[in-house]
Amino acid sequence: MDKKKIIEMLNTDLEGEHGAIIQYLVHAYAIGEGELACEIEAIAREEMRHLDMLAETIVKLGGTPSTKRGMMRTEGKTPTEWMQNDVLAEKDAITLYKKHIAAIKDPEVKLTLERILSDEESHKGDFVHFVDKATKEKMKDVRGKTDDKVTKTLNWGIEHEYTVVIQYMFQSFLTKNREAQKELQDQGINEMQHLGWLAEKMIDVKGSPRIEHTAVEKTAKSDKLADILKADIKIEKQVAEAYDKAAKETGDPKTKKLLERIRDHEIYHTKVFKGILKEDKKK
Repeated sequence: MDKKKIIEMLNTDLEGEHGAIIQYLVHAYAIGEGELACEIEAIAREEMRHLDMLAETIVKLGGTPSTKRGMMRTEGKTPTEWMQNDVLAEKDAITLYKKHIAAIKDPEVKLTLERILSDEESHKGDFVHFVDKATKEKMKDVRGKTDDKVTKTLNWGIEHEYTVVIQYMFQSFLTKNREAQKELQDQGINEMQHLGWLAEKMIDVKGSPRIEHTAVEKTAKSDKLADILKADIKIEKQVAEAYDKAAKETGDPKTKKLLERIRDHEIYHTKVFKGILKEDKKK
């Protein structure tokens, strides 16, 4: 099997991981605070690690990681139904990974897929247990229907954070600058924290988190690190200003405090990217 075909298969796997991450996070936020939500978020983080492993393998093979999101099982009205859908998602992943492991002969790629498969089989067992837990505890959807200025601001923030998480992570896979790789991944992780904070705040104000993203600018005008960083700096400045404006306009003190905290983080990201850009210009 040629590398092009292997890359296509790995990108299909990557898209599946992307879909699973968001599906699980949606379910965790909709369940609200508690042990089960924390366990689901932990599984979502493991799926993020899988996405990272697949993307790095794709780049090693000379390919470009996909930013598309795979299928999500969004049907169901209760946590029990959601956990059943999560079991089905894991079964689909297990079937696909087994198929790809059998088809691919490259030992390094097979090893990576076998490692991921082991996790997915464990996740399936976890979600089977979660079905029983959600049923016995009679868990309900804690999302509300509030649709006001505060919830619109929070959903705007979620959309932005989701977009830059993908953007920074995939830029980190494509650049060869080690410092830039580390910082892009670190800031991407921080943006994921922001997404979680905003989604949890949305539940607090009786709203419903909408986890969608806008267009992802993976490589800016070119693959050059300077162009990537300039594009990211521009985004960070614009968003810091938007968070600052939103914080000043909100009448909810707790939401104001959260928005100001995220604003300060975005300002920090700008300074980090400017520092890397300055060092890159010296080379």
